[in-house]
Amino acid sequence: MTRTPRPAALTAALALSLGALSLTGCTSNDEQLAYQTDYANHQPLRATGYPTVGSLRTVQQIVWHLADRDADALAALHTEDGDANSTAQAWIKAYSKDAKGQVTADFLDEGSARQQVVLHFAASHRTQEITVRINNETWGVVLDRPNPAKESP
Repeated sequence: MTRTPRPAALTAALALSLGALSLTGCTSNDEQLAYQTDYANHQPLRATGYPTVGSLRTVQQIVWHLADRDADALAALHTEDGDANSTAQAWIKAYSKDAKGQVTADFLDEGSARQQVVLHFAASHRTQEITVRINNETWGVVLDRPNPAKESP
């Protein structure tokens, strides 16, 4: 007698095999696990416009680092020359509380190598325009002085 697998067993086997495949992808296991953990531990980022995979991931990380008050991680995303620690600290001071709530990112232009993004913080009704870009084949952010502006009605 031949046994036919039940649909639930097939689904579970498929999920396990796909999970194993995803862990052997191009990115390191540690990097993928860190991203998945960050994703699960933070509010979802709302996005409008046309982000690329790299620009979206970078903006998510910016918002997560703000929410976690992790100035070192935020400064590590800086793409320009010079020390970004004091600027990252200023961003943390300006936006850490807001970043724990609902944030919407408006991706404004085509983003193959550079993209302007406006962050909208729902709790305070403030905005911050940022530039994310590729530097040495890695996406990052141009950390300028924060300029918290009230949203126009």
